Amino acid sequence: MRIIFKKILANTLREESQLVLWKYRPKIIAITGSVGKTSTKDASYAIISKISHVRKSEKSFNSEIGLPLTILGCPNGWNNPLLWLKNIAKGFWLFLYSHKYPKWLVLEVGVGKAGDMRKTASWLKTDVVIMTAIGETPVHVEFFDSAKHLAEEKSELILTLKKDGLLILNSDDDVVLGMKNKSKHKIITYGFKAGADVVGSADSIFYNDAGVPAGLIFRVDAGGDSLNMLAAVESLKNYEFAPGRMCLLKGINETLIIDDTYNSSPFACESALQTLGEVKNIGRKIAVLGDMLELGKHTIEAHKNIGKIAKENLSENAGILLVVGPRAKAIKEGALEAGMNKENIFEFSNSFEVGEYLKTFIKKDDLILIKGSQGMRMERAVGEILLDQKNKNKLLVRQDVEWLAKK
Repeated sequence: MRIIFKKILANTLREESQLVLWKYRPKIIAITGSVGKTSTKDASYAIISKISHVRKSEKSFNSEIGLPLTILGCPNGWNNPLLWLKNIAKGFWLFLYSHKYPKWLVLEVGVGKAGDMRKTASWLKTDVVIMTAIGETPVHVEFFDSAKHLAEEKSELILTLKKDGLLILNSDDDVVLGMKNKSKHKIITYGFKAGADVVGSADSIFYNDAGVPAGLIFRVDAGGDSLNMLAAVESLKNYEFAPGRMCLLKGINETLIIDDTYNSSPFACESALQTLGEVKNIGRKIAVLGDMLELGKHTIEAHKNIGKIAKENLSENAGILLVVGPRAKAIKEGALEAGMNKENIFEFSNSFEVGEYLKTFIKKDDLILIKGSQGMRMERAVGEILLDQKNKNKLLVRQDVEWLAKK
């Protein structure tokens, strides 16, 4: 019964969304990839919001129901049938009567199984498509025949582009860059590799007067178009990352937390560990790594590789590795194979356990990276050692009542 209700609901919301898009004709930017979708969405929104009325996908609104909810401006109804009926009524109201509607929509588009993107392309027509990174072993690969199959699925977002649409590709990811051959649209590439249309370089970590990391500094070259770049930089001046995405938070006992608990994948976890390795600090570096889910046959190999990368980025004598969950045992194995001291590796079953342990384990000047897949709920561990408990619901990811009620 629930499956039938969900199918009827998805179809109704989608049809309402088509009618609303036809009526108001907003410009649409669609973003996909396995890493960086949300950050790219938020940055795009920050820039456009300075010049026009814009709406972005909220939270994890990137599914067959999430996309229509963003287009209609409705909240998630969760398990409340009355709220879903209210959402449906709002959709009809938007179409039947004129309202102030956004000029731009910035949509994060995800896939969970084969055919998802093709369904989206059957009804959504976009002005801009942005492809972020995919990586060799992307998240959700468990539900596809291979990483190549998943990349092909994501590339079908290109089918949503209008004839005069713009395709923006991450040139640092070879799989994404190869999508140039799938489109005859205007294409702009970006990345740190030479040859991209928009090139980033000389990236380094910026430290404040107290010696605490405060952000990144890098140079951007875009074919001499300095005015447009300066305008973009100004718009991003006060841009803040959404919770759980490499956010720097003050921890108890005068520690610093790198909160990257929104989700995890091999590519994202490797990048986070490399950042941890690059940061200068006078105390210990602690990596708290939870299971990476939905990797299927790649699970053991991917986790072992993360263990090796963790060893490389944790200092020999002052580096600590805490692994959380059954799959993360392979992270420990990889770290040991790479030569890490077993005395510096600790195992935990879940985020509750590791959170309790951290409260008494961490000490002044420790730098703690905490990361794991969404299902591991690693934000709970961050919450246990967060200094600013009063603003916990604003600083951490998944603090809605519905999420907090889940075990």
